[in-house]
Amino acid sequence: MAEFIVAIELGSTKITGIAGRKNLDGSISVLSVVKEDASQCIRKGVVYNIDKTVQSLTNIISKLKANLKAEIAHVYVGVGGQSIRSVRNVIVEELPADTIVSQEMVNQLMDKNRTMSYPDQEILEAATQEYKVDQQYQLDPIGIQCSRLEGNFLNILWHKTFYRNLNKCFDLAGIAIAEMYLAPMVLADSVLTEAEKRSGCVLVDLGAETTTVAVYFKNILRHLAVIPLGGANITKDIASLQMEEGDAERMKLKYASAYTENNDIDNTLMLPIDAERQVESRKFIEVVEARVEEIIENVWFQVPAEYVNNLLGGIILTGGGSNLRNIETAFRNHTHVDKIRTAKFITFNINSNNEELKVHDGTMNTILALLAKGDMNCAGPELTSDLFNTNQEGMTTTTTTDLHQKARTLNETTGSGVVRTEIEKQKAEEEERRRKEIEMQAALEQQRREEERLARERRENSTLHKAMKGLKGFFQKMISEDE
Repeated sequence: MAEFIVAIELGSTKITGIAGRKNLDGSISVLSVVKEDASQCIRKGVVYNIDKTVQSLTNIISKLKANLKAEIAHVYVGVGGQSIRSVRNVIVEELPADTIVSQEMVNQLMDKNRTMSYPDQEILEAATQEYKVDQQYQLDPIGIQCSRLEGNFLNILWHKTFYRNLNKCFDLAGIAIAEMYLAPMVLADSVLTEAEKRSGCVLVDLGAETTTVAVYFKNILRHLAVIPLGGANITKDIASLQMEEGDAERMKLKYASAYTENNDIDNTLMLPIDAERQVESRKFIEVVEARVEEIIENVWFQVPAEYVNNLLGGIILTGGGSNLRNIETAFRNHTHVDKIRTAKFITFNINSNNEELKVHDGTMNTILALLAKGDMNCAGPELTSDLFNTNQEGMTTTTTTDLHQKARTLNETTGSGVVRTEIEKQKAEEEERRRKEIEMQAALEQQRREEERLARERRENSTLHKAMKGLKGFFQKMISEDE
């Protein structure tokens, strides 16, 4: 039986499917890469046309099956896009004096945090920041004696509609989800070094329609936000200089620079749009730099004030937008952070004959990171020409329900970047509801027994009961004396 891992990324401009095999030496061999245009169904990384997205996903699976000559059992999926943001939350538990913190107490704090309700928002992930044990901050409070335990969490939120639409698309396409991952966290694991995460850094993924900002310090995700601006905005701005977007994109790739020295600007230079039209070089430069400056300012605004001076790891740029000439210089000028590098490729060793993967331009980093994250064989039976084969084109051989028959607890997924599927979430909520019902029934039964005990005690201690008991004893004594 074949062995491979399949991952799917839903980007703003394209949906990408990839299949690869992990080798014993730690490298990954890419077996197939397929793409579908997403401009008609996804905007800023979010599904807005369900039918067209379903069709694109079906086409992706069909193409991968044909290339791999095998069925696909399930896939890994990256979650990202507009409106993803992080919110800090604090949960406090007052304890009896000199209580020793246990794992159960920590789990209870995490559970309380994950049950927080945000209007129209879904908690995708909850990153534990640290715990405050009395007056001391600790990463691991277990075993420490205290009377007050405080948990600090970073909740990653996404609009409920976007979350449900994504799940619905895979459900309608008949594609089983092995695991959903928060794409920015998976990407960070594949392009950042441990030293960068530990000493403090900002990962900036410059996409077509969105820019994702992730701040790390002491190996912990401290902030996450998705800005609805990207390379496509630069293209549209260039198009405002009286040209088609296709011409604007071509000119951006050929002439655009994130930063140009004033001395290097030639006021007489004209840039050709086509054989007949031209545009002033100065106007072109001003338009590009204005949008780049806006993107950088929005990125820097997302960095929490307490970490601005703790970025020893610097700023790491990735994504297609990081290929813009002088982008590092532009970031350096606006943020005054000297240490800036561009992550053109992931840290894993990738073996592939695919031309796009050989380029190392940052555009494939997220999908490769998802592939590297997968650890479950996604291969189904080999394809046959059997006329009685009932499996439909574009569908997987298992369902998401099959894969998540037992819902995991929140503590099993917290901090790993795992986003529970809607099916698993519903199962977990149902199990939690049943657990609470059982606990409530047990509590009511205990209360009933306690009430019966108290009623019995009241009867036994009542004046009438004592009098009757006394009379009964008197008569028993009289009878015994007569005998």
